[in-house]
Amino acid sequence: MNPGDHRRGETVRVVLGEDLALLRHGLIRMLESSGFDVIAWADNGPDLKAALIEHRPDVAVVDVRMPPDRTDDGLRAAIEARAVVPRLPVLVLSQFVEPLYAKELLSDGQGAVGYLLKDRVLEVDQFIEAVQRVAAGGTAMDPEVIAQLLTGRSRERSLEPLSPREREVLSLMAEGRSNVAVARRLFITEKAVAKHINNIFTKLGLHLSEGDNRRVLAVLAYLGG
Repeated sequence: MNPGDHRRGETVRVVLGEDLALLRHGLIRMLESSGFDVIAWADNGPDLKAALIEHRPDVAVVDVRMPPDRTDDGLRAAIEARAVVPRLPVLVLSQFVEPLYAKELLSDGQGAVGYLLKDRVLEVDQFIEAVQRVAAGGTAMDPEVIAQLLTGRSRERSLEPLSPREREVLSLMAEGRSNVAVARRLFITEKAVAKHINNIFTKLGLHLSEGDNRRVLAVLAYLGG
């Protein structure tokens, strides 16, 4: 079974990377009480990389800054493991918005990625939904991360065809929102949302083909420029 391809009703296996013991124990309790199986954890980058390659979990929940260097060791471990285990779903947690790290995570264009600020962990339902979404192969990007990725960036040629409303819809898709949630947020109908999404796919040249998740590809185009 490939990471992210778990069947409906099957327990989602998690490997956790977090060096702060109190937060780590809290995350483990939160995940397990929500039905996840935390099969391994690590408190440093090298051990995390080894655990991810060995266990090949359905999703990795990873702190960016971990020992030994406390810079980008956690993220680096996840990216290196993802090179060995293609499409390994990775949800990154960070204390601060770090656009460079977010772009690096998105750079392989495979999807199954998320980037949340640690404050979001306190919003239990949203955090659990983000873990589930990434495990299923989708994206879960913190709104503040999206804003930082787009700040100061010139209008990309690839996105110029999109209308302002289509960009709004795509931004909410990047957060991982469903069509229903997008409709509620923008006070429009689900039918209108579906129409905007189809227009986005067409304008970005994302034609339907077997094995492609056009929703994820559209989000990656939006965030990566």
